[in-house]
Amino acid sequence: MGYPHKSHPRETPILSKYFGDPEARTLEGWKARGGYKALPQALATDPVAIQNVVKESGLRGRGGAGFPTGLKWSFMKLTDGKPHYLCCNADESEPGTFKDREIMRWTPHALSEGCAIAAHAIGAETCYIYIRGEFTEPINVMEAALDGAATRASSRRSRPSPASSGCRRPSTMSRR
Repeated sequence: MGYPHKSHPRETPILSKYFGDPEARTLEGWKARGGYKALPQALATDPVAIQNVVKESGLRGRGGAGFPTGLKWSFMKLTDGKPHYLCCNADESEPGTFKDREIMRWTPHALSEGCAIAAHAIGAETCYIYIRGEFTEPINVMEAALDGAATRASSRRSRPSPASSGCRRPSTMSRR
């Protein structure tokens, strides 16, 4: 099951590998754990090639239909001249699920990097992460992570970052 409980010996934690590790919340801590290594590689790859990799992986949405993610991404017309947006639904409205808040709470840069890669793959200029208002701690952690990545990006423009790759934090966040 993972944090706060130890994983079963036959489990291989992937999403929850760094849950409970406060250093994984920071930009430097996340990079030390291998974070943000896939982003420059993805940004150097053709978006259609990324879509094909995701198709071949068999990755599916976590909603009720389990729709193939790569197929959904391929529906975006990359050259239509219209603005494209990525919406990351971290609402966690499915009964009994707790993955979204824990990812945001413990590994916010994993979500940020994933959003930046997905935004590139679908040609999105902007990414919105929907976080339900009750998730006050995950909201604060995500805001700090995005602010840290944006600050780092503005001081080192030669390297891609979530802030320079399509993921932007609104100047004000509405907490309803």
